[in-house]
Amino acid sequence: MPALDVCFSPELLTLYDLRGKVAVVVDILRATSSMVTALAAGITHIIPVAELAECRAFAPQGYLTAAERDGVQAEGVDLGNSPFGYLDGKVSVKGRALAITTTNGTRAIHLSLSADSVVLGGFLNLEAVANFLRQQQKDVLVVCAGWKGQFNLEDTLYGGALAERLAADFDTASSDATLAALHLWQYAKDDLAGYLLQSAHVRRLNSLEVNKDMEFCLQLDEYNLVPIWQDGRIVAL
Repeated sequence: MPALDVCFSPELLTLYDLRGKVAVVVDILRATSSMVTALAAGITHIIPVAELAECRAFAPQGYLTAAERDGVQAEGVDLGNSPFGYLDGKVSVKGRALAITTTNGTRAIHLSLSADSVVLGGFLNLEAVANFLRQQQKDVLVVCAGWKGQFNLEDTLYGGALAERLAADFDTASSDATLAALHLWQYAKDDLAGYLLQSAHVRRLNSLEVNKDMEFCLQLDEYNLVPIWQDGRIVAL
């Protein structure tokens, strides 16, 4: 039976051997949730990059550009890091390609590329990711993007939610990290939004008056798609 483990921060990835595994990169608030939404809204593919200048350089090639630092949209790009940017109709997204850089999520993606497969997870596509992992039958590492290298609650709760969905098919008991994530999820899941009001990043987002993003990103199974890294870009399965 394959195993599911949870890495609480990209800073801890040096402790793991990703070869032969599937990495599920998660940045609930908001990068992977926004990328799931972008692909569902018709974005053809996504190129995650590290630096703002690199992101802006894709614009002359016809790409939409999205960038965020410290929760705020960067200057000189089309979109920030809100999923509503792909849904509100202010920017036409269908059939467009996207270049994106964020504080935490895009870094976590690049640090996970030694895995056999890299997919993006969120509550929005939880069951789609679970089904993909059941088909792969490989060990899984949930890579929590965290906040600037530190632990955060929302990404860890996702690890617990995924472990609960996969408990019949994966070994979720051999890792203390997975057990901790699962216990947090079981404690919080009946009022996930209420529980996360305590979290540092939710308080940070609320101070920026984007609390509606949190409510959206905590919805379960809105989209039946799996963003996967292929040939230097992220596409939807």
